Formats: sequence, structure tokens, C-alpha cells
Amino acid sequence: MPLPPLRFGANYVPSSGWFYGALDPAATTADAVRRDFEDLAGIGLDHVRVFPIWPWIQPNRALIRQAPIDDLLGLIDLAAEFELSVSVDLIQGHLSSFDFLPSWVLTWHRRSLFTDPEVREGLVAYVDRLAREVATRANVFAVTLGNEVNNLYPANPTTPEASAAWAAELIAAARAAAPRLLTLHSLYDATWYEPGHPFHPADNVDLGDLTTVHSWVFNGVSALDGPLGPATVTHADYLVELAAATSADPARPVWLQEVGAPRPDIPEDAAPEFVRRMLGDVTANPALWGVTWWCSHDLDRSLADFPEREYDLGLFTVDHVAKPVARELAAVIREHRRPAGNRPALVCDVDLRAEPERRGEVAPGSAFHTEWVRRRRTGPLAIVTASRAGDTAYLDARGIDTVLTPA
Repeated sequence: MPLPPLRFGANYVPSSGWFYGALDPAATTADAVRRDFEDLAGIGLDHVRVFPIWPWIQPNRALIRQAPIDDLLGLIDLAAEFELSVSVDLIQGHLSSFDFLPSWVLTWHRRSLFTDPEVREGLVAYVDRLAREVATRANVFAVTLGNEVNNLYPANPTTPEASAAWAAELIAAARAAAPRLLTLHSLYDATWYEPGHPFHPADNVDLGDLTTVHSWVFNGVSALDGPLGPATVTHADYLVELAAATSADPARPVWLQEVGAPRPDIPEDAAPEFVRRMLGDVTANPALWGVTWWCSHDLDRSLADFPEREYDLGLFTVDHVAKPVARELAAVIREHRRPAGNRPALVCDVDLRAEPERRGEVAPGSAFHTEWVRRRRTGPLAIVTASRAGDTAYLDARGIDTVLTPA
């Protein structure tokens, strides 16, 4: 059966004022947003992921403001003018190293998002309202609970059981409110690599309609072999494979929902080659649903206190100049063809569903990761857990024709 076309998009960061522009809608003109979307459509992107800020919409547990929701709907309508479909994140939550939380979970009200019954009640109401509103727009195709919500831990204490129940409750609310939309759960890679982390791999592959992964080489992988070494350029593909191997459903797609070329890990002069090689590797993976670049536009350096790497992650400058990474991404989109044929798989004896305490054994630099990277240099390479290595139907469904045992 032919694979569906890959989706290519960007996480939308406004070129002017970052997300703070939402605090002054009169100064954030429709023409400015159109200019941003024109940039993205012009290089062949088909979707954007957008980020309404939770405490600005629900500043009190019993108050959900319509005005910022209307601004969000207007943004979605502008995307439609450029034939861009839209995925909406709900609980922001965490963005670019900052946490945005309403006062009713802070100060003397301090209580965990993940475990406090009243906070969860307020979040269910918020998710229900926002999902219903955005579902009225035909070009919206998905909602994500929030951006890397596990970054809100440990400031918000939780347990694995509470984390899974929290996400399941909100996914159910979103699905009931907007049944035609994909509903997703977004976690950064501590869920895959940190043995004691209270958000488990099974949450990522069981909850929601497809799996999302975020590949950032500053997690330590670039220190293994530099900006263009095999461990660095294959990290996105490695995460997609870990997700595919962990899912009970061999046909469950994986969305590379965030990937970028962060400095200093990827120097400016190495970024185009990194993009070409990284995308060449990951787009050969039949499990891949699509790629969404972080982010659309650079961050204006007049804004203070962001980590240095956050300022230069865009495809475009704040003055709408396409950067070399944008031109490289555009070339990949023009030239890409879905792969045909089967692949070998390397057996992993760690079952991340059943043994999350062993996550360190697949983290960057581990013996398994090192072996996978070495063998991946000769071509596409899947991952299969030892428990599924003899399951012919499962292997066929994932396009695996040969099972390899680690040396």
C-alpha cells in the first residue's frame, strides 16, 4: 500500500513581538500575519502549529475570555488564505524556556496542574471550550494538549499514574468537543531517555491519535560526534524509530513535531548540510507522518532573557529574509519522494512500554544507541523490541524484512 504524502510545516512564531503581540491585538495587524504566512507558503509548507497562551485566555479558573479566542480564530482564517492547515496547541504552558501559568495555580494558590482536582476541572473546561471553537474552522486538523507539558514538571509535582490520567482526561475532553480533529499529546525527550521521569514512553504512543517527538541535538547527542556526525544527523530518525518500536500499533504514525538547527551545536555554516542530511535520513522512515520546523521566524533581539540559542532558530529573519535552512528545507520538499521497499531492524532488548526504568539504556551514547548509529550509516534501519522480533505479521506491517542482533 502506498504511503501517504509527508506533511511539512513550521511552528509559527510571529516575526514581530514574539507571542507578546497577542497582548496588543490592535498592534498585531492582519497584514503582518499575512506576510509571515506568505513566507511559509512560499517555500512549500502546508501547515503551521500555533500557540495561544493559556493564562491570557483563562486568567481565572471560572473565566474563559472570548476576545483572545476570537483573535486565535482570526489567525487561523489568515492561514487559510495561504492554504495552510493548522494544528492548535491548547495549554501554553511552556514555550522557548518560559513557563506561562495563570495566577490561580501560583503564589499561595500553588497546586499541581497534574494532580489538583480543581485545576484539572478548570483545564477540562478550558480544553472543551478551545477545542470547540477551533473546530469551527475547516483548515484546523489537530489539537495538541500543550507544548512539551512535561517541562512543567518538577515545578508541578506528579507521578506516572497521575500524568497518564491527566493526559487521558484532557484527550477525552478534546475528542468529545472536536471529534473530527486529531488529538495529540506532546512530550520532550526526557520521556524517552530519563529513567525516573514521571511521563512514560507508553503515554506518548498510547494517548492521542498519533505519536509526536521533538528532536533537539543539544540534549547531549551533538557532543558525541559534532554538528555533522552520524549520531547528530540521525537523532530525529532515532526518536521516530524508538516511538514506532514502542507503539503497540505497528501502523501508528509518528509526527516529528519539532526539529531545528540550534546554535552553537549546529554552527551557522554547517546548518544547511545538517538540514539536508537530517531530513534525508528521517524522511526515509515509513513511520513518519510529517516534519514541523522550529520555528518559522527568528526572535527579535530587542526582547530580553531568552537563552541565546532561541534567537536564531527561525526559517526566516524578523525582516522576512529566507535563511539558508529555509532554502534547504524548500529543496527537500520539492525533491522528496516517499521510500519504497523494506528495511532491516536492530533488536533492542529494552521494552520501553514495560520497562521505563531502563530508558537510560537507549539514551544518546548508550551501547544500543551507538550500535544503531553505526549500522544506520549504511542505510535506513528500524528498531524492534526483542518481544516482537519473531512476530511476522508485526514485522510486515512495519516494513521490516531482516532482524539484526546487536554485536
